[in-house]
Amino acid sequence: MFENHFGKTYKKILKEIEEKKGLVFLVIDPPDQSPEEAGIIAKLAEKAGIAAFAVGGSIGAQGSTLDKTIKQIKSNSSLPVVLFPGNIATLSPKADAAYFMSMLNSRDPYFISGAQTVSSIPIKKMNLETIPTSYLVFEPGRAVGWVGQANLIPRDVPYVGAAAALAGQYNGSHLVILESGSGASSPVPPENIKVIASTIDIPIIVAGGVKTPKMAFDSIQAGASIVHVGTAVDNVHKNKEKAFKLMKEFVVSAREGGKKR
Repeated sequence: MFENHFGKTYKKILKEIEEKKGLVFLVIDPPDQSPEEAGIIAKLAEKAGIAAFAVGGSIGAQGSTLDKTIKQIKSNSSLPVVLFPGNIATLSPKADAAYFMSMLNSRDPYFISGAQTVSSIPIKKMNLETIPTSYLVFEPGRAVGWVGQANLIPRDVPYVGAAAALAGQYNGSHLVILESGSGASSPVPPENIKVIASTIDIPIIVAGGVKTPKMAFDSIQAGASIVHVGTAVDNVHKNKEKAFKLMKEFVVSAREGGKKR
C-alpha cells in the first residue's frame, strides 16, 4: 500500500545526488519563451549535463502554454520535468512530478495549506507524482515574497532558517527550497546553507539569485544538493552557443562543489 510513497522521479533525483553530489535544475518559465524555444533549450540542457527541468515559477505558467511547453521539452529531452507551481493552476498531467510546496513562512494560511488542499484532488486525478516540499522565502523575497505574503527569513540569523527547514522535515517534506526570489542579486548565503545542511537530513535546493557558476559552486559546497538556475540562462537563451556554454559551466561548478563539500 505504501510502496509508492517515494515516486520514481524523486528516487531518480536521490540517485543523481548520490552519484554526482551537486545538481543543476534549469528553471523554464513558460511565459518567458515560446514552447518551441523551450524545446531547443531543453535539448541543449541535456547535452550540457542539466539534471532536470523545474517548469513554472510565475503566475502566468498555466493552461495550454504550460502543456505545450512541457510537450516540447519532453520531445527534445529525456530529463525529468518537475512542476514548480506559482499557483494552483500550474498543474499538468504531462509533467513527471510536481513540487507539492508549502510556504512555511507565509503569513497567509492559503500558502501554507489552503492551496495544497484545493489542488490535491485534481493532482490525484492527473496521477501526477508529488514531492512534498518546504518552501522557505529568504530576504529579499522579491515577487514571490510579495505574492506569498512571506515573513522573510533574515540572511544574518542562520538559525532561523535552520529551525524552519527542520520544521518542514518533521512535517514530512522530502525537499526544502531556500528561495531568495527570482532575479535576486545573490542566493541564500553559504553560511545559512551550511547551518541548515547540518541541521536537516533532506536535500536542499537553492533558488533565486544563482547568477554565476561560482555561486552554484558555493551553494553546493556549503551543503545544498541542487541549485535552480533560470534567469542567468534565460538572459542569453537567444544565443544558443552562449546558453549551452553557460549551462555547462554551471553543471561543472555544481559537481565540483559537491566533491569539495
